[in-house]
Amino acid sequence: MGYAYDYAAAIMRRGRVHMEPVDHVPNWADGPRKTKHYPDTDLLPLPDSGYPADAALDQGLNPGPLDGPGHFDLAALSGMLRDSYGLTGRRLGVQANTDLDALPHYPLANFSRGSASGGGLYPVSVYWVSGPSAPLPPGVHHYATRHHAMRRLLTGDATGEVRAALEAAGPGAPGGADATDQYLVLSIKYWQNAFKYNSFSFHAVSMDLGACVQTWRLWARARGLDVEPALWFDEERLARLLGVRTEEEGIFAVVPLRWQGATGAAAAPATPFAVRHRDVERSRTVLTFEAVTAMQAATAEGALDRPAPGALAPAAAHPAGPALPEAPLPAATPLTTDVRTALRRRRSSFGRFDASRPLAAADLAALCRAATDGSYLGGDTGTGAGGERLAGLYVFVNHAEDVAPGAYAYDPGAGTLRLVKEGAPGSFLQKNYFLSNYNLEQAGAVLVPTVRTTAVLDAVGDRGYRLVNATIGAVAQSVYTAAAALDVGCGVALGFDNISYIEELGLEATGEAPLLIMMAGHERPAPADYRHELT
Repeated sequence: MGYAYDYAAAIMRRGRVHMEPVDHVPNWADGPRKTKHYPDTDLLPLPDSGYPADAALDQGLNPGPLDGPGHFDLAALSGMLRDSYGLTGRRLGVQANTDLDALPHYPLANFSRGSASGGGLYPVSVYWVSGPSAPLPPGVHHYATRHHAMRRLLTGDATGEVRAALEAAGPGAPGGADATDQYLVLSIKYWQNAFKYNSFSFHAVSMDLGACVQTWRLWARARGLDVEPALWFDEERLARLLGVRTEEEGIFAVVPLRWQGATGAAAAPATPFAVRHRDVERSRTVLTFEAVTAMQAATAEGALDRPAPGALAPAAAHPAGPALPEAPLPAATPLTTDVRTALRRRRSSFGRFDASRPLAAADLAALCRAATDGSYLGGDTGTGAGGERLAGLYVFVNHAEDVAPGAYAYDPGAGTLRLVKEGAPGSFLQKNYFLSNYNLEQAGAVLVPTVRTTAVLDAVGDRGYRLVNATIGAVAQSVYTAAAALDVGCGVALGFDNISYIEELGLEATGEAPLLIMMAGHERPAPADYRHELT
């Protein structure tokens, strides 16, 4: 067994046994920038996309295959990046989160984005490796979120390097990967998150990857486009191309884009070339954490072993207890809000839940359906349309119309709940939550996605840990976005006692690991908010 098994076990126990280093205190004054910084590089503004915003979220949540997917162009790429990782507004609200004192200060401004991120740190870097079919010279670019622009890091067609990196992992790369010359490469700079979360950070950042990719999938599919990530490829080759060290920045995904006019990628150059510009670190002291370094090494080791079709079948989500009593749900509320509007509305509720207005059962059904639809990452993960569903879902109901309080398993096939344990769960939920920024009892319901982590690692090796957490991040992003479309409050948290949830739900025998909690419900009326829209 690899190191990922030990790390996964430590994550499950961390509510009872603190992970090393237990005495770590973030040095906020010497923290990293919230984005990478490449001085002396050209900034290429992306166009105002003008892309239609009338595509309903329901269209984006459909995990089935597209009938003749369309093609990206520069306007589509610009719109997708703006609506996912670009800055869309500035917000300040009177709420219960512990960092509220810092947010009114401009250098620490809380800018809103379409994708969710653990701690609001946004450590995912987006590189665009473009070939001749794009309307600008081929090259390698870094997406500058604050400017909504591309920073040119290298001029020249490097798409052959990306294609060779994908091919090195064997058959099964995302469809169209060899017929395009446009790729998005997603990396994670560990220090950007580890300065705050230390050894726990690898667990959080791999969820951030899933949240970002799922935003792209929602945005693209609602417009007849396709986004399919590859998680298996020659990671060291791409790191050399981007000029980064994998000990500091892991390469987590490659997304080929079906591009208007693309005829295929160039061959890899005989002498590989690489980006020479380097990210300039703000922190004077950069720390490394043994667990993060070990997880990068462990999950990179199997980067060339792309899973064969069906490899994840033994790790599929456990059936939702067919022998358990059924609690019917009504038809899910249609999510008719367009994707862009839903992403603009998405935010965390932070202690604003108000139980005086119960959650509608149809809204709960829509959130459960969104969670299930979000568990299909596609690409080379084996979890796309027709593949395995890795994430199961449990629901603690506090205050929902026509649904008795209790703990339930969600049955996606029937669209119903199945009773695991009756009785109001509020005291259990609050007792096993570490922080003070939410009152879980006031939420209408708490949704808990689970993955059989050990079974995934058994099936595809340590790199499967990235898949596990990317799936959970995608589920969280789907629920967040659906809640915004429903005008329902939502909050996602990792600070809970995982072992207690395993015991409460009886998951010891199934091997299901509860990896985060998603609170949903109505909020107090007339919140004290400041909100300024940038786009």
